[in-house]
Amino acid sequence: MSNKNYFLLATICVAFFSATISCNNPAKEPSTTTQAAATEQKSAPPDMAKVKTEIQSLETAWSEADNARNINAVAAFYADDAVSMGNNNPMLVGRAAIKKDIEAGLAKRVTGSTTLYEVMDVFGNENSVTETGKIIRKDSTGKVFYTGKYMAVWEKRDGKYICVRDIGNDDVKEK
Repeated sequence: MSNKNYFLLATICVAFFSATISCNNPAKEPSTTTQAAATEQKSAPPDMAKVKTEIQSLETAWSEADNARNINAVAAFYADDAVSMGNNNPMLVGRAAIKKDIEAGLAKRVTGSTTLYEVMDVFGNENSVTETGKIIRKDSTGKVFYTGKYMAVWEKRDGKYICVRDIGNDDVKEK
């Protein structure tokens, strides 16, 4: 083999190895600052104090509707596909079933009594919030005759929160 052929073969080998090495270099990683900014943007926590205030304002309006014995206004807090699980009752599915139960409950309610819903905690995000709270009922003199607790799941639909799930039960009655 002539020197010319060795030179050509050596040139081809060097070119091949150079191309192979340059193709195997890893892509440049984004800077740490860029990664941190992207992570912070994606995982910025919701302002849960603001969400809690918003949910409490809904619960206050709910109390007002409940105390006015306004069945339609109370039922309007529920989504059409809501599920409610009340104390010692079967599960209710859909706003119509829940509304019927509200009507029956309000008919049994002591005249002059009032109900207060107090938000204790909220967690989740701006679009889906789980709330825990307590229920206090007072007679016309202001004496507490009932306490209970509840959990509600609120979803933001068309820009406003609506209750999609709730469950509640009584506290132990004093003897």
